[in-house]
Amino acid sequence: MRFRHILFDLDGTLLPMRQEQFVAYYMPLLAGAYEKQKEGVDKKALIAAVWDGYKAMIGNDGSRTNREAFWEHMEGRLPVPQKEAEEIALDFYRDDFNRAKAVTHPSLWAKKAVKAAKENGGKVYLATNPVFPRCATENRIRWAGLDAADFEIITTYEDCRFCKPDPRYFSDLLERFSLDPEECLMAGNDVEEDLAAAEVGISTFLVTDTMENFKNLPIRSDYQGSLQELAGFLSMAV
Repeated sequence: MRFRHILFDLDGTLLPMRQEQFVAYYMPLLAGAYEKQKEGVDKKALIAAVWDGYKAMIGNDGSRTNREAFWEHMEGRLPVPQKEAEEIALDFYRDDFNRAKAVTHPSLWAKKAVKAAKENGGKVYLATNPVFPRCATENRIRWAGLDAADFEIITTYEDCRFCKPDPRYFSDLLERFSLDPEECLMAGNDVEEDLAAAEVGISTFLVTDTMENFKNLPIRSDYQGSLQELAGFLSMAV
């Protein structure tokens, strides 16, 4: 079977990492960005508020963008006015956020997988969970040794209204780009989030190097293997 459209996850897939380690590293950095602006910030309370904002995005019903869902939920929960709070966050994601690359493990096979898909005429899409601003996602793409221009689209919190594992995240991509799900392949490492693509008829490839299955769900993927094996698979399946 030949796939024309390859949807790649980023964190844990094209950019190998352990999600819990990554979050534990960068969240205090984000809290520190607010502490620089206002003394006496309760970092634990701020991190808890950010987590609640994340949950608001995951539960977004599509009536607003994920960015709107996040910042509406954060109203009154940060030590500075909302507009300033968002500016601080964006400044952080453009700059100090890059320190978090230290807990990722870039692989040359990421670039080879993307190249393999494109060399045979396939189109590639960065189907990363859209809970970050675009600037943060573009930085993580660079950490992986890739370029934003490699992808037809990058899903970010500014322009998405759903998150994985909601199947509507995938159906929205299909609709926006007029894609036939039978011609698509979703490659990702998260059993719950990425394999949800199957619910809208998209074939799945589970990347096992840093596979995550926090809920110990049954694994139902059409294909699976390492990032290296994904690159080899794409050289034949696209």
